[in-house]
Amino acid sequence: MILSCILGIILTSQPINNTPDHLVITKDGIHVTTIKQEDFSFPYTELPIIDSKKYSQFLDNLDKQFSIEAENASLNGNGEIIAEKVGAKIHRQAFTEQLYAYFFSHQSGKLEIPMLSVYPKVDSELLADIRSMRIGRYVTSFNPGNKTRTNNISLASKAINNYVVFPGETFSFNKVVGKRTASKGYLRAPVIVRGEFSEDIGGGICQVSSTLFNAVDNAGLKIVQRFSHTRKVPYIPPGRDATVSWYGPDFAFKNTYKEPVLIRAKTLGHLLVINLYSSDSIEYQPRKVPHTPY
Repeated sequence: MILSCILGIILTSQPINNTPDHLVITKDGIHVTTIKQEDFSFPYTELPIIDSKKYSQFLDNLDKQFSIEAENASLNGNGEIIAEKVGAKIHRQAFTEQLYAYFFSHQSGKLEIPMLSVYPKVDSELLADIRSMRIGRYVTSFNPGNKTRTNNISLASKAINNYVVFPGETFSFNKVVGKRTASKGYLRAPVIVRGEFSEDIGGGICQVSSTLFNAVDNAGLKIVQRFSHTRKVPYIPPGRDATVSWYGPDFAFKNTYKEPVLIRAKTLGHLLVINLYSSDSIEYQPRKVPHTPY
């Protein structure tokens, strides 16, 4: 739900060279920029038509400066709820209507720019409801002595931890985890490429996608996309793996239940533990999956 609020960004019109079409933008009384009608009009025409591309770029820049991203509620390591945070963004439609009124009627005065409060998808109340019933679980082991691989497993686990998949929504591992890059902290570690062992940034994350696949399968959710490695991997029973690559295969599943599903992923010593939770009222059909000796 999105509600309108005012965050104190003020647009004032001041005549410059006796022309009342210069608008000074300030936030909390601090000057941000000065604009005039010609900044957004098509050249070589006297028609009052705004160049939508230039104007959109202007609004995009304002959004980058003043918008605040909403943050979902989450669970910390002790299972305690960390409250959500409301975000904000520029109310583009209202801002545009007010800008037209100033530029095309040559009025002067003050104009407050309206902002929209942006609420996160997952609030504390929802999270409290869907953390109670465990519907799926899977555990695999890894060698903590392999520092680079352990690092990558930890980063990918944190990326999917606390993610909520809503009814009818499809979860994509690549989309949620994002591209595995050195700038995000991923390190070079062993990977399987066309049946051969090699090294690449993010090696080891396939253990996270494979563990998640088995937890999802255990919960009875619909598998949308899954690919196996071209050779056996040691951390999971044969045929139970789910390989992923940014420019290649993905692992995806769909929440076919009527309740949201919460993913909880963490590493404990040499173990990677992934649990899936939902509401007590969920009607689900779990499936048996072969477990690993950890």
